[in-house]
Amino acid sequence: MTDPIADYLTRLRNAIKASHRIVEIPASNIKKELTKVLFDKGYIQNYKFEENGPQGTIKIALKYNPATKQNAIVSLARVSKPGLRKYVKHDELPRVINGLGIAILSTSKGVMSDKEARTEGIGGEVLCYVY
Repeated sequence: MTDPIADYLTRLRNAIKASHRIVEIPASNIKKELTKVLFDKGYIQNYKFEENGPQGTIKIALKYNPATKQNAIVSLARVSKPGLRKYVKHDELPRVINGLGIAILSTSKGVMSDKEARTEGIGGEVLCYVY
C-alpha cells in the first residue's frame, strides 16, 4: 500500500456512503492520531483500538443525526499525497469552508487540526480536509 492515509479516508468514505454504523480499519500510529483528532472535533461518535495480530485494528463508530440520518462528515479530501506533498507555514494555514471544516496537519508537535496549529503558531504537512 503506497498511501495508508488515503486508504483510511476511503474506508471511512465508503462506510458513510453505505450508511454503516461501525467501520474497521487496519491500525498504524498516524491513523490512530487522525482518529483522535476526528473524535475530538466531533466528527465520529466513538473509537476503539484493538491489538489483535501484529498490526491491530481501529473500530470507528460513525456519527449520524438521529432525525435526518445524515452523517456528521460530509466530505473527506486528501491534500498532501505521496507524489506531491503540501507543506504550509503557520501564517498560511488553510481555512476549510471559511472555518466550518477542519484541516488535519502533521506537525513537529504531532497530528492536530488547523485551529490548534494556528494557536500554537506552527505549520506542517496538510494531510486532509474534513467537513
